[in-house]
Amino acid sequence: MGSSEVSVIPGLQKEEKAAVERRRLHVLKALKKLRIEADEAPVVAVLGSGGGLRAHIACLGVLSEMKEQGLLDAVTYLAGVSGSTWAISSLYTNDGDMEALEADLKHRFTRQEWDLAKSLQKTIQAARSENYSLTDFWAYMVISKQTRELPESHLSNMKKPVEEGTLPYPIFAAIDNDLQPSWQEARAPETWFEFTPHHAGFPALGAFVSITHFGSKFKKGRLVRTHPERDLTFLRGLWGSALGNTEVIREYIFDKHSSCFYSFADQLRNLTLKGLWRRAVANAKSIGHLLFARLLRLQESSQGEHPPPEDEGGEPEHTWLTEMLENWTRTSLEKQEQPHEDPERKGSLSNFMDFVKKTGICASKWEWGTTHNFLYKHSGIRDKIMSSRKHLHLVDAGLAINTPFPLVLPPTREVHLILSFDFSAGDPFETIRATTDYCRRHKIPFPQVEEAELDLWSKAPASCYILKGETGPVVMHFPLFNIDACGGDIEAWSDTYDTFKLADTYTLDVVVLLLALAKKNVRENKKKILRELMNVAGLYYPKDSARSCCLA
Repeated sequence: MGSSEVSVIPGLQKEEKAAVERRRLHVLKALKKLRIEADEAPVVAVLGSGGGLRAHIACLGVLSEMKEQGLLDAVTYLAGVSGSTWAISSLYTNDGDMEALEADLKHRFTRQEWDLAKSLQKTIQAARSENYSLTDFWAYMVISKQTRELPESHLSNMKKPVEEGTLPYPIFAAIDNDLQPSWQEARAPETWFEFTPHHAGFPALGAFVSITHFGSKFKKGRLVRTHPERDLTFLRGLWGSALGNTEVIREYIFDKHSSCFYSFADQLRNLTLKGLWRRAVANAKSIGHLLFARLLRLQESSQGEHPPPEDEGGEPEHTWLTEMLENWTRTSLEKQEQPHEDPERKGSLSNFMDFVKKTGICASKWEWGTTHNFLYKHSGIRDKIMSSRKHLHLVDAGLAINTPFPLVLPPTREVHLILSFDFSAGDPFETIRATTDYCRRHKIPFPQVEEAELDLWSKAPASCYILKGETGPVVMHFPLFNIDACGGDIEAWSDTYDTFKLADTYTLDVVVLLLALAKKNVRENKKKILRELMNVAGLYYPKDSARSCCLA
């Protein structure tokens, strides 16, 4: 694929095909170490679900234990949604060294460190882009605080280990937020968007652009203007932007967590820029809501329009950012009044105020994940909606299905065995239900499970379920919170690692317990994984034996 051209072709991109072929040699060696002989390497995919910081830590535990047990080397694809993408990307930025990665995780949550000044600086810098959106703010100011990381590397930096085949081929999921109506009505496959070390694009359309030019401006398939490759911090924010869709927020967050997110999106979308602080502060029930209100208060105050009034009601505990912004702005304004002002300082203040203004505008529109549409005016795309939009708005794929099944199920990837690790705090089979519906609609082979059976399993989930159909991949599904590991305390575990808890509540003990739980799920089910590896390698079941859905 030409780095400055859009690729619209069926099947795998040539770079991925070459990397997967090289990976087969390493998989065969790994299977041999596991005492599994095979003439050809089966294609195994490991999937990580969303779940915020809980998913991030648990997914790291899964990868660490799979590495320890010699299983990770037998995997061809690693794919993730939301919080799992943070863990999977860390695997590559640390060159596959899980011991160092785990030690770094514990260090970060022991020290509770976060470089606030650097995060703000990165956000202000991002605001200078024409495509600045709430995703930039979310990535640099929220997700970086949650994970205590601000990685500046890029997806293209991961090419070397995947091209050499020493690490699995990674796939990071997002969805096109503008196509949410199509997803709700027909579960449209083109809703899904993927990122790899080589490309970014719509797998259902076979339409991709080089990852180094994701975000650059294209027209008629040709590069018009180059933009720098987006760093990993931004992409993590994009992959984990669950607040990006207001309809989903209303259904899945507001109804269940109204005390924390009371009318957040509705208020912000309906407010004018100048009047935002008045109504937002009065109804602030979350850090994000209060933050956007404070940002605009700072803007209006600095411009001398009128003094900010006193807040109505109490503020939440999380005032670290608003206080810092007020102090930072006050200091900058004092410097501005000095007779011999440094032009660089004046420029910094101007950039800051531009950031404040843009953030307020994006908040009022609730605009997330804005990027140039590389398919704009492309003659090879029959769908006029896809080629007529100048911009895409990409958000968390968990807003569609909270695990990346749709990205590994296409026959072009020839996946034989899927290890699905579910880090949900709710129904651990919701992803199976949603994927079953998606596959039924589009005639994609996938194990069928009766609703009554899923309902029964949900009441007391075990640690591993093996789903098999007459065709298609074998699916092993691993709920994080299960009766085998948690006994009768599943609800307590779920409450401890609630999705909406902030990083400050994750002490070292809490982190270590979650890592141990995730590792145990892998370790206790190693024999079952080996059995299914033998099966897909053609050694466990006779080739003509019928496959049925079963519980391991």
